[in-house]
Amino acid sequence: MKLTIGSDHRGYRVKQKIVDFLNKNGHSCNDVGTNSDQSVDYPDIAQAVSRDVCAGDSERGILICGTGIGMAIAANKYPGVRAASCHDEITAEMSRRHNDANVLCLSADLFGERSVEQLLQLWLNTEFEGGRHARRVQKIIKIEKSLNSE
Repeated sequence: MKLTIGSDHRGYRVKQKIVDFLNKNGHSCNDVGTNSDQSVDYPDIAQAVSRDVCAGDSERGILICGTGIGMAIAANKYPGVRAASCHDEITAEMSRRHNDANVLCLSADLFGERSVEQLLQLWLNTEFEGGRHARRVQKIIKIEKSLNSE
């Protein structure tokens, strides 16, 4: 799978672990930074990842900041992005199965020492369930399109 990944300074170390994991598991990974623990503004990173996902340059994106919340808020401003802040395997699986999330937002504070690999595997391998959930996702897309055409 082709992914774009980015983090702010608080997520830098976790991002490095995730990039290594993705590469070892055969995924193509476009790392848009940051490349150190020097302070940066998370909306800039969310923008870079979201643009790739919107343009179809990546199938999905991964964003990491202190809580995952700021990244999700910023990423969800982009048409076609369905970013979900996930903190465990259940939220990761349901974000894919029921919401067809295409950007995973993670908390570096939560996953700093804890392994994130199982959560990633679940998120990457879970298919969108469709059915009644497709109808709901289409309603979200319709809202988004109506707001962007105003």
